Amino acid sequence: MRLGSSIRRRRFRSDGRSEWPKKKWWAGGGPLRLSRDAGYLVCGVLLVGFLFGYFGTTRLLFPAPPRPGDLFEVPDVGGLDRSTALDMIQAAGIQAVVTDSFRHPTALSGEVLGQTPLAGQLSTATDTVVLTVSLGAVRMSVPDVVRLGSTAARTVLEASGFTVTVYALEAELPAGLVVEVLPEPGTEVELPMEVTISVSTGPPLIHMPLLLGIEQEIAEVLIDSLGFVLLEVEDCFRFGQDQGRVVVQFPPSDSLVIPGSRVRLSVGSRNSARRVCGN
Repeated sequence: MRLGSSIRRRRFRSDGRSEWPKKKWWAGGGPLRLSRDAGYLVCGVLLVGFLFGYFGTTRLLFPAPPRPGDLFEVPDVGGLDRSTALDMIQAAGIQAVVTDSFRHPTALSGEVLGQTPLAGQLSTATDTVVLTVSLGAVRMSVPDVVRLGSTAARTVLEASGFTVTVYALEAELPAGLVVEVLPEPGTEVELPMEVTISVSTGPPLIHMPLLLGIEQEIAEVLIDSLGFVLLEVEDCFRFGQDQGRVVVQFPPSDSLVIPGSRVRLSVGSRNSARRVCGN
């Protein structure tokens, strides 16, 4: 042994006495030296032992009790027809009854909307599954709003649950009044439903024809065929000219007038007692 190496390993305490350094067990000199692999192996053995113990206890020593034989799983019948749902529940060994029903905008009549208990829950043979069934969409007769103003007609229809589409057209009724309703008033339909109303823009305008110089009889026939009302025919003296022919008309020619407008005519006459009409 070399003297120098021994001297370097010596240490001196505070009281002046020397001592040799002690070796640590984890530094390679102790009896409890363990490797990293050995630590992993011990952990693995403990984990496997725990799992075997858990499954052995829960499966063999203390297993879960079996489900009682008088319990049945409630089937899912949502969206099925009423009769089909009742048959399915009864086939599962459970009683069923329909206790509630109401109108639904999209579900068909007889369609199951809900159930109690819910699907998947356990029930006994003496329990009863309560079903809620749709009566179908709400049905409503289309109100008669013909000859009402467009605003009032829309209010009535929307208050009855309808949506309203408005079209405009020329009609004999005054402007702003409802001329037609589709579907026809009184028709029973399912809600929601769109109703179309046609609103008058007023009668179509007609050009007043030129009647001047036409014989009175022909002018009267033409006026009647256009839907005008001839109020009176006035005779007027024209110094022997245009006897029996129209010399004055009102409304004047090319005027835009509605059917049923009143027309006045003046016809030439030989009677000098009549008033004189201008040229």
